[in-house]
Amino acid sequence: MHDRRILTKDEIEKLLEILKNRFERNSHLHRSLKWEEVHRALLHDASAMWSLSQMEATGGEPDVVTLEESSSTLVFMDVAKESPKGRRSLCYDTEALEKRKANKPQNSAMGLAKEMGIELLTEEEYRKVQEMEKLDLKTSSWVKTPEEIRKLGGAVFCDRRYNTVFTYHNGADSYYGSRGFRGKLRIQRT
Repeated sequence: MHDRRILTKDEIEKLLEILKNRFERNSHLHRSLKWEEVHRALLHDASAMWSLSQMEATGGEPDVVTLEESSSTLVFMDVAKESPKGRRSLCYDTEALEKRKANKPQNSAMGLAKEMGIELLTEEEYRKVQEMEKLDLKTSSWVKTPEEIRKLGGAVFCDRRYNTVFTYHNGADSYYGSRGFRGKLRIQRT
């Protein structure tokens, strides 16, 4: 029986081709990085490859984004123009999902991210990637919510409108067809 968290050789080759093409198209996201270094790190981390395949399958279009020049990790983020289609209509976390009595969504952003082996972007990371690429012009994305806000029942999301990145709040149990989440995955450099 095939473990679905391990990609087949064919799946790995197809994913690497997609990632390499996107990497080459989006050089502004990782100016000082070479594909060979990324390729080498990916081949040493089978679980990361699986998580990236999940990011790709849900419409995230993951790519390496350089947040810090001296980091010992590579950071893949969803850079799809709009919040990933396969990750919309989700409340914020499992607690909010469980509290919701009527019209429950299928999952929560935090729950799905955990299943995929990725994390939600923080507001700071969201703003950094928005400096490099204009995203969420029609959609919005949940971001990692500070604990003090979450304890009070709220959650935070962001989008870009009027050439400005906005941060908003909602009840953590809310969900909308145009709101999803953007994820990140850290991979150790080899």
